[in-house]
Amino acid sequence: MLEIIKQPWPWYVAGPLIGLTVPALLILGNKSFGISSSLRHACAMCIPGKIPFFQYDWKKELWNLFFVLGIFFGGVTALTFLANPKPMQLNSALVKELNVYGITDFSSLVPVDLVRWDKLLTLPGFIMMVGGGFLVGFGARYAGGCTSGHAIMGLSTLQWPSLVATISFMAGGFVMANWILPFILML
Repeated sequence: MLEIIKQPWPWYVAGPLIGLTVPALLILGNKSFGISSSLRHACAMCIPGKIPFFQYDWKKELWNLFFVLGIFFGGVTALTFLANPKPMQLNSALVKELNVYGITDFSSLVPVDLVRWDKLLTLPGFIMMVGGGFLVGFGARYAGGCTSGHAIMGLSTLQWPSLVATISFMAGGFVMANWILPFILML
């Protein structure tokens, strides 16, 4: 059984399983799927100030914090017990292109040459880690939710703003991966 869990699951199995979270959440408690709102709930719980954005009954959304903790501990469990000891298998054309930018260590899920503490102190590292983190947070707040909330929950409930947000996320990802990231890596 453990060997089945360790193998990559095909899209036609993993996709429907992820998609079934939407009706499960709606049927079991009329809840919406999303991750970025959990930061708001945590802040509302921990910050006793009179900031209007955090003045709501966060206790009704406590399930969402447990959901996010489950994702975190699920990731830790997977990394600890289900990790594949073999090196990442990448397309040879991608490896060749990344070598141009000095990215050669693919021993981790994310290229080690990109995510290291000493890289944070370089201009490209600062732009990608700090600037990218800020833009993701800003974008999730501006769009009224994160990619998972809009693409999984919003599209399945036929919400027009989620379609616009998902198209924007995909277009932004395409632009970033193909035009902006190569420019940053050349700095």
